[in-house]
Amino acid sequence: MKLEKDKILFVGFMLFSMFFGAGNLIFPPFLGQNAGNQTLPSVIGFLITAVLLPVLAVVVVVQTEGLDVLTSRVGKKFSVVFTTLLYLAIGPGLAIPRAASVPFEMSIAPYLSENSNTLVLMIIYSVVFFALSAWLSLNPNKLVDRLGTILTPLLIVLLVFLFGAFVFMGEKSVAAAQHAYAASPFFTGFSEGYLTMDAIAGLVFASVVVKSFANLGISDKKESLRYSSTAGALAGIILAAIYLMLTYMGMQSSGVYEIGANGAVALRQIVYQLFGEFGAFILASIFALACLTTCVGLITSVSQYFSKLTGATYKSMVWIITAFSLVVCNYGLTTILNISVPILNAIYPSVSVIILMGLLDDKIKNPFIYPVTIGATAVVSVVYALEGIIPLGAISTICSKLPLYELGFGWLCVTLVAFVISLVLGKVKKAF
Repeated sequence: MKLEKDKILFVGFMLFSMFFGAGNLIFPPFLGQNAGNQTLPSVIGFLITAVLLPVLAVVVVVQTEGLDVLTSRVGKKFSVVFTTLLYLAIGPGLAIPRAASVPFEMSIAPYLSENSNTLVLMIIYSVVFFALSAWLSLNPNKLVDRLGTILTPLLIVLLVFLFGAFVFMGEKSVAAAQHAYAASPFFTGFSEGYLTMDAIAGLVFASVVVKSFANLGISDKKESLRYSSTAGALAGIILAAIYLMLTYMGMQSSGVYEIGANGAVALRQIVYQLFGEFGAFILASIFALACLTTCVGLITSVSQYFSKLTGATYKSMVWIITAFSLVVCNYGLTTILNISVPILNAIYPSVSVIILMGLLDDKIKNPFIYPVTIGATAVVSVVYALEGIIPLGAISTICSKLPLYELGFGWLCVTLVAFVISLVLGKVKKAF
């Protein structure tokens, strides 16, 4: 069956809108401000983890016919535990509350009077936000129409309008790179891409993409893979274009404004300079649209998974996931962001390796490759993540000797060594 081009386009728009949420707005301009004259190598590293890996994640999961099937290559128990952790992280435990809290804390809270009861207003806002998210998520068959044809085009128009206004009217000056960006711009940008969480999201969103094409009449595996790859590539191109625009704005304003605590501060500064007080409305609209579409995509994906895992109905899981996310959201953005860094440092390397190995899944016949390679990657990345939380003594001392460990990439050489060892083990098993 051949689909019309506009149908593929709208699924690609839907996928982009699910990817593009809180972190996708915040991190690129912050990268540009901090990287300054080292923005090019920094943004290349960022695009690898924030665009290329997410698109490949969608393709890999569709190709292997499910995330649970892919992760089961490591082991059945690992599959259940790791997949559940991914869905919790990308869902109610981290990504959904983060996306929901950003519009309030970055576009509403800064403009409230000193006498305002911020806590009460945050609760009211979050209840309304999650009620709307739940309503949109209750009918996943309508996601393409609601996200792909309405909300996403509006979001893209607003972002392009903002970029165009900055190019022609914005004050510009590029400063020198700051801190880690001056020492190792590529690797710093690469690790910043972790914070978007999109590689994890790609593993989760693949099921929504497949279901969207199934609703359009595509059931054949090869056709589903082909159309999903096309939609993924389209979403990736749009993501990359938006990231480059936001990064450019951050870079060109790095010598104009003092570097703020995060990218939302940078955007507020730019928008205020361009549009004055009216800019608050534009920024609030961008944040609200981006974060709403992402939350809907995440609630849908996570609810589908836990409905299948527990046997509960999809609609009941939507309300459970939404209610849990509502509670976590009200702990505040700063708390959520502080928790996210060690969690992502712990799981992202394993996610990256699983995606890359999944691309070669048809060629991997060695039973040792997945468990040995992923296991070694997980150990080093978990140690690196825990170091900032608890003392690990001799373990930290040993791991600190690894190349690139201080930059968070000690797992790279360990992964390569483990891969070679698994090949040797496979040869030995064949010989006996």
